[in-house]
Amino acid sequence: MQTPTSRWRARVPRLPRSRGRRAALVAVFALLVGAGTWTAVADDNAPSVHREDRMMRVNGVSVDTSYFTTGGSRPRPAVLIGHGFGGSKDDVRAQAEKLAADGYAVLTWSARGFGRTGGEITLNAPDREVKDVSGLIDWLAGRPEVRLDAEGDPRVGVTGASYGGAVSLLAAGYDRRVDAIAPMITYWDLADALFPDGVFKKLWAGIFVTSGGGCEKLEKRLCEMYERVAVSGEPDAAARRLLTERSPVAVADRIDVPALIVQGQSDSLFPLSHADTMAKAIRSNGAPVSVDWIAGGHDGGDMEGDRVERRIGSWFDRYLKDEKGTDTGPAFRVTRTGGVDSTDGAALTRGADGTVYPGLHSGGERIELGDGQRRTQTLHNPAGGGPPSVSAVPGIGGGLGQLSSFGVGLSMDFPGQYARYDSAPLDGPLRVTGSPTVRVAVRADDVTAEDVTADDGKTEDGKPGDGKDVVLFGKVYDVSPDGKQQLLPSQLVTPHRITPDEQGEPAELALPAIDHEFDAGHRLRLVLSATDLGYASPAEPATYTVSLDGPLTAPTAPAVKTAAAPPARWVWALPAAALVVAALLLLTARRRTTTPAPDPSLAGVPLLITGLSKKYAKSSDRYAVRDLGFRVEKGQVLGLLGPNGAGKTTTLRMLMGLITPDAGEIRVFGHAIRPGAPVLSRVGSFVEGAGFLPHLSGRANLELYWQATGRPAQDARLDEALEIAGLGDALARAVRTYSQGMRQRLAIAQAMLGMPDLLILDEPTNGLDPPQIREMRDVMIRYAAGGRTVIVSSHLLSEVEQSCTHLVVMDRGRLVQAGPVAEITGSGDMLLVTTAQEVPEVLAEKAAALPGIGSVTRTDDGHGLLVRLDGATTDRLVAELVRLDVRVTGVGPHRRLEDAFLTLISGGSA
Repeated sequence: MQTPTSRWRARVPRLPRSRGRRAALVAVFALLVGAGTWTAVADDNAPSVHREDRMMRVNGVSVDTSYFTTGGSRPRPAVLIGHGFGGSKDDVRAQAEKLAADGYAVLTWSARGFGRTGGEITLNAPDREVKDVSGLIDWLAGRPEVRLDAEGDPRVGVTGASYGGAVSLLAAGYDRRVDAIAPMITYWDLADALFPDGVFKKLWAGIFVTSGGGCEKLEKRLCEMYERVAVSGEPDAAARRLLTERSPVAVADRIDVPALIVQGQSDSLFPLSHADTMAKAIRSNGAPVSVDWIAGGHDGGDMEGDRVERRIGSWFDRYLKDEKGTDTGPAFRVTRTGGVDSTDGAALTRGADGTVYPGLHSGGERIELGDGQRRTQTLHNPAGGGPPSVSAVPGIGGGLGQLSSFGVGLSMDFPGQYARYDSAPLDGPLRVTGSPTVRVAVRADDVTAEDVTADDGKTEDGKPGDGKDVVLFGKVYDVSPDGKQQLLPSQLVTPHRITPDEQGEPAELALPAIDHEFDAGHRLRLVLSATDLGYASPAEPATYTVSLDGPLTAPTAPAVKTAAAPPARWVWALPAAALVVAALLLLTARRRTTTPAPDPSLAGVPLLITGLSKKYAKSSDRYAVRDLGFRVEKGQVLGLLGPNGAGKTTTLRMLMGLITPDAGEIRVFGHAIRPGAPVLSRVGSFVEGAGFLPHLSGRANLELYWQATGRPAQDARLDEALEIAGLGDALARAVRTYSQGMRQRLAIAQAMLGMPDLLILDEPTNGLDPPQIREMRDVMIRYAAGGRTVIVSSHLLSEVEQSCTHLVVMDRGRLVQAGPVAEITGSGDMLLVTTAQEVPEVLAEKAAALPGIGSVTRTDDGHGLLVRLDGATTDRLVAELVRLDVRVTGVGPHRRLEDAFLTLISGGSA
């Protein structure tokens, strides 16, 4: 009789490697002896995957399945892949094909109530959906090509995301034949997910029900439970018991197989705390566990599909194929954003890992709160719980994050409805990895803020609480040094219910689990709000008193180390590029022509282009730029616009003297441009991306760059450039520690060294998030305000409209139109609001009736609203729409520039 600890270890010896494995070895050898062969060899030898679709009768229900193999009778392990709630087997087909090609027999299926499978949805009931999985394992045991550990016991792993991830855990708990699992972005206790700390997560619960087809598809007990809780706004014991019985936590002591747990950081449905509890439970049963925090989640973001699927494949190779040499990755890994690739502007993500999973409370730094604030504060729960604060909005956290580019607050806390405590500015950067905690004493009473006279929270008459539950929503903001911006990491909030018996005494509150770096000079802001849009709060008005009882403890997970940033590609390409440049100089030295004399009448004109044309050698029948001409004056911020292939970058490269035009002329302050022309010293550029030495500080990088120009140090005007770029104290830190936005601003500061009269920026906002884009917009406007000129090429039309004074529109190498932005775009107060669902006409009518709204019409596809403001502000409009249950994904000007741009381009094409 094998113990749970030894059962996963006792495996038969490793089988010979498959044809695909041998092909991989050949590919590696080919890579060593000659680049370009590897792809062809791998493709030629890739096994052909066969798919067989069939309806199976399982546990009294017709189940729609797909079976993937590479043919042959060689015994191989099997893998079951479950799908997410509201989906079907088709959603996991690509992953199934990859695993089958790697030597597995893969079975996918549509769960009860989804796709073509019969039955009703019972949320993974043990005697239905979970028993169905056991029936599928029975079928696999009868396949000749599936490897068996014993008669009727196939070697099998189970994986899946969300709903499918939960069934993988449940299958491991109920069926002893499961040998390894890889659950992704899923729950441990569904009652805790939908009723955290006894607070009803109403928006996610509603989405959960409707995405499954509503009560028509749900088991009657579940529908009655949902309707009962939705009406009362508070879960009862029966509701919690029902969901817990159908959750992996119900069989926590029986899940003892190797588990790779993948959980999302951007996930207000199943937050990181669920991965934490499942990891601890499975490890306590003696099984190996690894935890991987990905960037995305149910609220959107990067799901890292390819990397995660590769890691799952390695996990199964190790524990299903017994390939003991397979690297399954670290015990803990978290994805972090780490700046921008200086060669192409793409966002960089890096993995941080540790040899052990640290949990949510590893390490810890004590942060004193209440800097200049009263430690005892009062807040009010409004009648009906509205208007509610806004933090997590189910499923569209990523969409809401984009709104900051339009100056709209992503998270709103209404005055009088929250208590706030700020820290002092941080002396250095602080990386929080886990769930911060804080001790507070809370009570519900009828007193007002004026009644609280002392820091201990006592009132003058010592009036006790009135016996009501207190519901608070805790969150920690990242506040900028000037206090004007606050960011809620991952848009997460944690609810807390404090019963009358718990009131008045200090209690520790856990805050959302995050992985976030607070920069030096920033503050941490603890907010305890009485309401939140995603949750049900008490409908009866009440006053709460909150007393801070100690510092905030921020987990730092010091053993988790971020991988070093790889050298930029320019580092490797620099020697070769130097040889190429030298050769070109030698070849072209004899062909140089005399530079035309300067034109004194144009000495004050930053740029004049006339008759400019350029063809490339491989496209001799097509011009990249043809007969282009326009003029730029001092103080202008000129936007260079056009679709891909319009010739924008070619124009900028000719302007910088990097390539030579076939015809025409470029004059900068009256001087004709040639490679190495002295007038180029008056031009700063960010065209092909900037490279920095990661181990040096930002200031050292800029100083080194300026030294390379050979110009006097006093001419750099470094402090002026840095003041405009707004890097602050970050200049003293190594560039490898920079965030994405900081690295981009450093590149702009490099272009501004010497304070050139003409600044040229090609896609300066590539890879930046919305707040960083807004900062870049401010940098350009501040620079031009000093009488200098900025030329910017960008695909972000809304940003161009807000930052540029003039436009040049190109298409197919030709000038389409040039002039002031206002003349090309027009003006008005129209906004375009995009939504996640089709907006009914009745909702549009309700929005039109809001104060300060002139008119509201639905877009042609129904997934948006055109709103004319008549006194209302944009952030107030968003708040009102969200309270009307409109799932907002974006908001901005009614694309006036986009409309004009598309009209110009289509007209040019005709």
